[in-house]
Amino acid sequence: MKKKQSILSNWVVKNLLLGVLFVLVVVSAVSIFLSVRTRHGKEIIVPDLSGMSQYDARHTASAAGLTTLISDSVYMKRMPRGAVVSQLPRAGAKVKPGRKIALTVNSQVPKKVSMPNLIHVSLRQAKAELTSKGLVLGKLVYVSDIATNNVLRQRYRGSDIEPGTQLYTGSVIDLTLGLNGSDAMTYVPNLTGYKYRSAVDAIQDNSLNVSAVIFDREIRTYADSLAATVYSQRPAATGNPVVMGTSVTVYLKLNADEPKQ
Repeated sequence: MKKKQSILSNWVVKNLLLGVLFVLVVVSAVSIFLSVRTRHGKEIIVPDLSGMSQYDARHTASAAGLTTLISDSVYMKRMPRGAVVSQLPRAGAKVKPGRKIALTVNSQVPKKVSMPNLIHVSLRQAKAELTSKGLVLGKLVYVSDIATNNVLRQRYRGSDIEPGTQLYTGSVIDLTLGLNGSDAMTYVPNLTGYKYRSAVDAIQDNSLNVSAVIFDREIRTYADSLAATVYSQRPAATGNPVVMGTSVTVYLKLNADEPKQ
């Protein structure tokens, strides 16, 4: 017993014990602080802010324990100025409280961009270039040529447009493409469950044209059109080949099958 008391009274042992105790206290304090700081174990479902004004988006996010910041802007004719076009993280994602939601909003006025030179590039390259400029791929017109899907002409509002011409973002560019008779067939994709923009992309990626986009009567707002999905199409995806440039009509409604993209 005396030996034990003698060991505990030794200043070296005391300092070691105090040091260990100090480390344990610090570690516990840091753990508690981090747990409170990050609200350990708590997650928030990101609300859908699309279509909201910046004011409503900010208050909706704040009510959920999140914050917003404007990261970019685009111009969309049919959408209210300043409305939220997209967000990151997306609606439905699980995040920590206090997370910032980056918003892309509809600008007050359209931006101007230079028309790129698409002559003699492939359809895929032309579409990527238009998208990067904020321009929209329109009608695909096929004419006989040695190279299929080679861009021969670029047109805006019925006339050829020179590279470098200033256009507003959102302008629609039609392309005249080559079509070799030995490589002129494609297939109609199954678009059921696709949202509007994804359906258009799938049609064009298969060298086809969008003939018409028909929304059900229940779709009254632009936000509704963005949420609607394809439930029918003409022609159907039968697996039989069709000539490139064939027109496809899609029918969309709310609460259709779960979107594929």
